[in-house]
Amino acid sequence: MSRKYKMHDPEGMYFISFATINWIDVFVREEYFGVITDSLNYCIENKGLIVYGYCIMPSHIHLIFRDSNNDPSKLLKELKAFTSKEMKKEIDSNPHESRKDWILQMMKEAGSKKSNVKSHQFWQQHNKPIELWSNHVIDQKLDYIHNNPVEAGFVDDPVHWKYSSARDYAGIKSYVNIVLIE
Repeated sequence: MSRKYKMHDPEGMYFISFATINWIDVFVREEYFGVITDSLNYCIENKGLIVYGYCIMPSHIHLIFRDSNNDPSKLLKELKAFTSKEMKKEIDSNPHESRKDWILQMMKEAGSKKSNVKSHQFWQQHNKPIELWSNHVIDQKLDYIHNNPVEAGFVDDPVHWKYSSARDYAGIKSYVNIVLIE
């Protein structure tokens, strides 16, 4: 994570976005979404992650979260490292991935430019966390997350995007076990 952007309050609630290298639209297959939702749910069940809102877009993810273990930077680093490895494996083993060689080459090139990456890089390294310090800011970021697929032109209504907590807030269970903000 960039040195400029830190999570100063270990108990704080944060809005964060992280994107694939070069903003590659990777999340276009159910298997790839599954890697992310399974990883988020694992971290929720085993690592202290509390997710209040999320949206998985083709090239990036938005989260509103807190770490019950009070080390959100470490938790995010572990989540990104694990999903990076899993996404590489999933892309590499997918016989239907027509862009496999290109994506893997882009990941390899990105990894070769970073001293702290061993081989392939999947996620951009900067995250720009924003601490959510008021109900107004929380509502603003939650609306932003949920309306992202609408603004991108993928759906007309936020609840129609399968990989978003907008569904949970509308009373429809989504793929990630979130905590609703009352």
